[in-house]
Amino acid sequence: MSVTLYRHPLSGHSHRAQLALSLLGVPHELVDVDLMKGAHKAPEFLRLNPFGQVPVLDDDGTVIFDSNAILVYLATKYDADRRWLPRDPKGQADVQAWLSVAAGQIAFGPAAARLITVFGAKYNPDDVIGRAHGLLKVMEGVLASRGFLVGDAATLADVAAYSYIAAAPEGNVDLSAYPSVRAWLARVEALPGFVPFQKTAVGLAA
Repeated sequence: MSVTLYRHPLSGHSHRAQLALSLLGVPHELVDVDLMKGAHKAPEFLRLNPFGQVPVLDDDGTVIFDSNAILVYLATKYDADRRWLPRDPKGQADVQAWLSVAAGQIAFGPAAARLITVFGAKYNPDDVIGRAHGLLKVMEGVLASRGFLVGDAATLADVAAYSYIAAAPEGNVDLSAYPSVRAWLARVEALPGFVPFQKTAVGLAA
């Protein structure tokens, strides 16, 4: 078995895929893609992902792009107990809802705020930071009554959400008003196989 993850170490999308591989105990190789030099737009990379984005998973020749698609693929193939992606319709739908949040509110809130400080993206800071706090208020309410985003056990919902919430202070998004969110981050970080997201000294994390 040969599993390769093409990624960038400062990409939260890449980190969620790496985190899933590690939590599932799937041996893998990490290949860094130099975004600054445009390696993600090179013809050989575009053959892996025509959108020219990281991460990309190559599992013995089966190529999957899109971080959330990678999570679903890994849980379906490598998690025999289906702990991370429940088989029951309600559990599966609940996880999928948070994958949509990861691709929506997280991407356009805390992730976008961090893109400004880490990568120099041209977003309006007030807009994206405001969006981030709107999301965090919802998450705080959800996590006030449960250990993880979908019940009392970790699922792909938590894997998809973790990276950009943990790194939110790098984008000047203050987590101090959200004790339940911070406690959730600590629970994710205590999971066997957890791997940390590379920190950047910018924003509130400077």
